[in-house]
Amino acid sequence: MTTLDQSFVTNGTFKADLFKGKVVFITGGAGTICRVQAEAMVLLGANAAILGRNQEKTEKAAREIEALRPGARVVACSNCDVREVTQIKEAVDRVVAELGRIDFVIAGAAGNFLSDFNHLSSNAFKSVIGIDLLGSFNTVKACYDQLKKNKGAILFVSATLHYYGVPFQVHVGAAKAGVDALSNALAVELGPLGVRSNCIAPGAIAGTEGFDRLTRGVDLKKQIPLQRYGTTRDIAEATVFLFSPAGTYITGTTQVVDGAQWHMGFKYGEDIYPVGLTKMLNEPSKL
Repeated sequence: MTTLDQSFVTNGTFKADLFKGKVVFITGGAGTICRVQAEAMVLLGANAAILGRNQEKTEKAAREIEALRPGARVVACSNCDVREVTQIKEAVDRVVAELGRIDFVIAGAAGNFLSDFNHLSSNAFKSVIGIDLLGSFNTVKACYDQLKKNKGAILFVSATLHYYGVPFQVHVGAAKAGVDALSNALAVELGPLGVRSNCIAPGAIAGTEGFDRLTRGVDLKKQIPLQRYGTTRDIAEATVFLFSPAGTYITGTTQVVDGAQWHMGFKYGEDIYPVGLTKMLNEPSKL
């Protein structure tokens, strides 16, 4: 089911056909946040390619996104693991053959779960680093020639978890800190080619897989200065801005979209931290 519709264009901030003739390439494009990023770009005139490992989910999402705008084309690249750069390169070649070009890249494939350090295995840590950080590197690597040719723009989907110490998120915090560093370095290296690189860092975005998994039903709104959860549309709006002509001099930055939550710190209930964590750390360690 799509989240956005034509009202995003008719009643929104951005004009129709803003991205006409452009193509956006999105890893994790069938997921909750990246899917709405794809919807926004397509509604505003772009064609798109979404990558995912689940064939049924990816192809279904592509059909639904394509139906948002008459004449839109959305390519589903399924069974694609971002940890394998050759698989992404095959997808890139297919997209260029079918859609003609790639102008924008969103590296959004990610993995996350709650785990304390004691129960976080080395393989689990490696898996998250592989999907989030190595996958982001591989995505840009595979798209490099198209980005250079079209003076394109990159947007990494990061987080705020590494801005301060967040328990149960060692793996994700380390991965996203690497993503931020990758984006900053690429902004400097690729800037002379006319290629821009930025991050977007969502906060508590309601209705997403990560939100449901991480909050576990705890009401966090009182911890957010704006006193509400974010929406996927909030992320879509920021994405469009950074890719639009309004953002052509913005590179090497991280756009935090979290209602200023990270300034408050993340507070678990006492039964989770520190009491619950202390119990878990005293259990036998998992390698």
